[in-house]
Amino acid sequence: MKESRSVIRHTILVRVSHWLNTLAFVALIVSGVAILMAHPRLYWGEAGGAGSPAILELPLPLNLDQSGWGRSLHFLAAWVCVLNGAVYLASGLRTPPLKNKQYGSLQFSTYVAVVFVLFPLMIASGLAMSPAINAAFPWFVNAFGGHQSSRTIHFFIANLLVLFLIVHVIMVYRAGFRERMRGMVTG
Repeated sequence: MKESRSVIRHTILVRVSHWLNTLAFVALIVSGVAILMAHPRLYWGEAGGAGSPAILELPLPLNLDQSGWGRSLHFLAAWVCVLNGAVYLASGLRTPPLKNKQYGSLQFSTYVAVVFVLFPLMIASGLAMSPAINAAFPWFVNAFGGHQSSRTIHFFIANLLVLFLIVHVIMVYRAGFRERMRGMVTG
């Protein structure tokens, strides 16, 4: 006997913001890898560069031609994610949470941690790498332990978000991929 599943319906705002964020997230991953290929080493503190000791050397090929377009795309995609996320969050705060209706407590807690801990830390550590932020608010960069520490924190949070994405897709697949995708595409 086939298990009956409830029909998943999503508003147009949820669907559009989900797919816009998907495109921006892919752009962030691609551009982030391009940035890392330009300098595949991570440091702690303020200083770090070719020849200085790294806390982690990533097994990526060095490619100095990747940095310019990678940084531009990363900056653009990051702001798309921030603005899109703000609209999504504002709309989500107007509706009651679905903790007991659609999500288990572990899944709900994970989504809350991603939205209210990982995303804000990702945005803050990204801003802390900005020379303009450093010039205007040096205390903000110092809160992360320096420019290079911000980059290292940003890298590890990015990996946690990619892990979240992988688990998210696996859970969608296990919960009924066709039904879930239909709900996210057509509502």
